[in-house]
Amino acid sequence: MTEQYIDVKGIRLAYEQFGDVSHPAIMLIMGLGTQMISWPEVFCQGLADKGYRVLRFDNRDIGLSSKMHDAKIPGFMKMMLYSKLGFTIDVPYKLSDMANDAVGLMDGLNIEKAHIIGASMGGMIAQIIAAHYPHRTLSLTSIMSTSGRRSLPGPSLKILRQMAKRTSNNEEAYLDNAMLLWALIGSPNYMPAPEELRERIRTSYQRSFYPPGYIRQVAAIAGSGDRVELLKRITAPTLVIHGRADVLVPEKCGIDTAALIPNAQLELIDGMGHDLPQPLLSKFIDLIDSYALNPAH
Repeated sequence: MTEQYIDVKGIRLAYEQFGDVSHPAIMLIMGLGTQMISWPEVFCQGLADKGYRVLRFDNRDIGLSSKMHDAKIPGFMKMMLYSKLGFTIDVPYKLSDMANDAVGLMDGLNIEKAHIIGASMGGMIAQIIAAHYPHRTLSLTSIMSTSGRRSLPGPSLKILRQMAKRTSNNEEAYLDNAMLLWALIGSPNYMPAPEELRERIRTSYQRSFYPPGYIRQVAAIAGSGDRVELLKRITAPTLVIHGRADVLVPEKCGIDTAALIPNAQLELIDGMGHDLPQPLLSKFIDLIDSYALNPAH
């Protein structure tokens, strides 16, 4: 696919499309510090083959979209602590701003309504869109995400320390750190071959390496509070997918999300961690098609 670009209120968003543009739209929103290419092409094409126009894009501050160069960069561990304690955090932008980016992308492409699918932080953004823009949301799929409720379990200190490690401009050192993180949070039952995973991470690194954007996206999560009351307002057909082996956003977070959204369908998957394993992609497509895209099935 070839990236295209669109201006959304001064922010340049990079995006790609799959399928027929006359078909109903699906918007894919990726997670923290993760580029749109982490939505596997086979997944995007699989949804397009179901009869949908599939859109994936780089969130602000990541990939080939605009970088907020002038915005300050908060400290990682301080943000995590303040967020857990419920303290107010001064951040450059919030998840609601990122949700507005996504809706602005829909506006720019003349998409009146879309099925909104988000993974991890992208699930948080998707939840906000479904709550704030019900007239633009055909369905919601929240994958390995959370309501943000402070009482929910979170990642271990070991994982937080690995996430907070200073990223190196040296490509191989960066890949080594990223491999260590994925060994901690990936799906234990579906781990890819190390050389395959390393090449996938290398592709993202070479496409765009911008550590400040990652930290500012952490800040957006930490500074946005929870979505407990917001989720209760969602009226779109909703599917919540979560891995039972997720140690970054534990299983209880998915259970809580589904419990808060009226009539949400919950799918807990054994052996799935905090990623989109290749062997499960066809299952995800079938679940989304059955529960979200065609809720009458």
